[in-house]
Amino acid sequence: MSALARVRRRLIPFLFVLYLVSYLDRVNVGFAALQMNTALGFSPSVYGFGAGIFFVSYVLFEIPSNLLLDRIGVRIWIARIMITWGLVSAATMFVRSAESFFALRFLLGAAEAGFFPGIILYLTRWFPAGERARAVAWFMTATALAGVVGGPVSGALLGFGGFGGLAGWQWLFLLEGIPAVVLGIAVLLWLPDTPSDARWLTPEEQRAIEEAVRAEQQEIRASSHRTLGPALVSGRVWLLAIIYFTIVISFYGISLWLPQIVRSFADVGDLKIGFLSAIPYAAAAVGMVIVASQSDRSGERGIYVAVSALAGAVGFLAAASLHGGAASLAALSLAALGVWSTLGPFWTFPPRFLVGPAAAGGIALINSVGNVGGFAGPYVLGYIRDHTGSFAWGLRALAGSLIVTAVLALTVRRTIRDG
Repeated sequence: MSALARVRRRLIPFLFVLYLVSYLDRVNVGFAALQMNTALGFSPSVYGFGAGIFFVSYVLFEIPSNLLLDRIGVRIWIARIMITWGLVSAATMFVRSAESFFALRFLLGAAEAGFFPGIILYLTRWFPAGERARAVAWFMTATALAGVVGGPVSGALLGFGGFGGLAGWQWLFLLEGIPAVVLGIAVLLWLPDTPSDARWLTPEEQRAIEEAVRAEQQEIRASSHRTLGPALVSGRVWLLAIIYFTIVISFYGISLWLPQIVRSFADVGDLKIGFLSAIPYAAAAVGMVIVASQSDRSGERGIYVAVSALAGAVGFLAAASLHGGAASLAALSLAALGVWSTLGPFWTFPPRFLVGPAAAGGIALINSVGNVGGFAGPYVLGYIRDHTGSFAWGLRALAGSLIVTAVLALTVRRTIRDG
């Protein structure tokens, strides 16, 4: 459908940029930690707890935020989310103690809650199932490319130390928080809520897209959840939430610790660490697009999630055992490729049995429960590092989580197909 090609060209790059800035503001603390931890006297456990507490408030506010988005509209609510998270992210430059670090990370999670599931819900209104894994994967490559771009940029910003009386890590938070505020204003001016609001589509194209999506939803409506209550207690929803939890443990375990893991085997400056840290993210971006395209082409989802997870587990296990710089970086690149490649196929599952308010609440529940792993992964890695002096057992723990992902992905494949 030519209309979908036009939608893909107009929406996905813009949503990609929004998510890139979102993810960068979420994980730039990993680069700031290269200086901040020493300057403020934070131990690995303190840093791991502060990095992870973001996800506590994120989880608490996720479902209410997505329900408000469904009621108020995507354009207004996404703009609100972006402006507030940009302001809080920039304010992290004022951290002076562990308590203020924890408080601002908690506020950042509350500000950003609802962004990702809101966009996933938004994409279901524009793309039918056969196009959805690629749309989600292209959107979510922002998380990988944020590392590709953000690593060198964050490393360079750390070199601003002393300018204007601020430390390098303070400049990092300030200058990487401002774009979210600017883009929040751009959302208000540019993002259409529905195909019928898109002036760059002809009336015929608007109708064709809405009819295709509506016909698909009517086909699954008889076996789907349409109201919020049943969706929130659905066994299929909770199974997906548990799978996403196991993915996110590894996703944020590596994201929030990658610069420090790289420093553990590469004794180089902050800027070079930024460039080296970009390599696993580049591998992740390529892998997730290829896997999502193959998944859409074959119509198979669970197997692609499982195989990707196992590839990631192999990468983490190899990284835990290797000690050479190039070999360790290659293993981390395989790990990142595997973790990120699970995402496109995984997020095609919820719309197969959730529609309407149930989709808004169910997708938010899956994302919020899953993102508890965003607290667990960084904290466990920091705890293990504190008590062993090494990242090895922490990386093995991330591998174990992905093995569970693979087993459950094959289970959910049968459950959703037969349910």
